[in-house]
Formats: sequence, structure tokens, C-alpha cells
Amino acid sequence: MYGLFALAASAGVANAAVATLTAQYASYAGSGTPYTVNNNLWGESYGSGSQTTTVDSISSSMVAWHTTWSWSGDNNQVKSYSNSQLTFTKKLVSSINSIPTSVRWSSSSSNINADVSYDLFTAADINHVTYSGDYELMIWLGKYGSIQPIGSVLETTTIGGQSWQVWGGGGSQYTYSFVATNSPVTSWNGDIKAFFTYLTSKHNFPATKQYLIDLQFGTEPFTGSGETLTVNSWSASVN
Repeated sequence: MYGLFALAASAGVANAAVATLTAQYASYAGSGTPYTVNNNLWGESYGSGSQTTTVDSISSSMVAWHTTWSWSGDNNQVKSYSNSQLTFTKKLVSSINSIPTSVRWSSSSSNINADVSYDLFTAADINHVTYSGDYELMIWLGKYGSIQPIGSVLETTTIGGQSWQVWGGGGSQYTYSFVATNSPVTSWNGDIKAFFTYLTSKHNFPATKQYLIDLQFGTEPFTGSGETLTVNSWSASVN
């Protein structure tokens, strides 16, 4: 992701089934579930606008939510990353057998600058903060407008029967981004471990030294007006 973002204490909500999040770092964790939904307006100072994220349903097996946003200013800067997040036991990437996930989503407009993506961080230190890492893996299912991932194009590959344009770049945190060549992919079932296997084989990703510390799915808005992203269902696990 473009820059750092943080998680904060849960927003004050009375209804365990539905929550509306408006504060910069408002967050809602489902009781007895591994899922959290975060509003996360980490980059709002780069422009002007607003965002509201609503939890539609949350259970032990999946979460559904939607977010409505309008942002202007600095076309090259992410303003937020509203997302659903999985709580899991941190493991070395080499010790993970699979990371199955499923998502169905829709966008109300294509006249925006935004991505819809998975965002994962890994670090050599298992206690590293979870809003950054040594490495970042992004999986862009949706790419709208003129935006592009960090770095430059490395190659194109096929993983899980889907064609991806692979990007890489960054400094102390190196980011790999896989962009679906037939974006948007609004319904996807896959195993994220396959992306790490590819990076380990093709780009010497140090899987035996990196812990998976964070796993999220959401949208990074740059600019646009009145957009609503609806995540009809999202699930993931780390095995």
C-alpha cells in the first residue's frame, strides 16, 4: 500500500450485527469471529473528502460490508484503505500450507482512480507492527483510472488460472503487486500461498525468514466522487 496505515480501537457501536464507521481509524471486530472491518482514512491529509464504511454482516465464516467515498486532490496519492481484515496465528511463510480466500464485490462506478486489492505484510520480526513490513504483497482484482502500483512491471505470469501483471519496487519495504490483466475480477476464489510460492521461486523471496503478519482486502481510493464499493462476501484463512 502507498504509505503506512494504522489500526485503532473499535468504534463505539451498539448493534453487534451492523456497524457504521466514520472516524479516521474506526474499526469493528465481530464477536467470536476472526474478522474485523476498518475504515482507515490513513491518507486523508493528502486531499479532501469523506468516507463511511458499513458492516452489513459478520460471522465466523465470512464478512460483508460496503464503503462510500468521495476524494479529491493529489491524483497520485492514496487517501484511505477501507478493508476487511483476518485475525490469525502468525507463521513463517514457508510453514504455511495454504491461504484460501473467496470474495465477491462490485463497484458503483468505473470513473474513478482506485484499486480493489488484497494487502499482506511479512516481516522477519514476528512482533513487527502489522501496518507495514519488510515485504508487502498486493493482489489487485480491480484497477480503475490512471493509477499504477509501486515500482515497475517485472513480468506477466499465470497463477491459479488467472493472468497477472507483476510489479515490484520500494525501499526498506519492498512491494510486489499482482494486477489482474482482465480487471476487474469481481468474483475470485484462490490460494494466496501460490503467490508467495511464485515469489520464492522467481524472485528469491525469503519465505523461511519472513512471518506473515497481516492479511486484508479492501479498496485504495485516489480520487473520485460518490463511489460505493460493496463487498458481498469475503473470507480467508491461514493454514
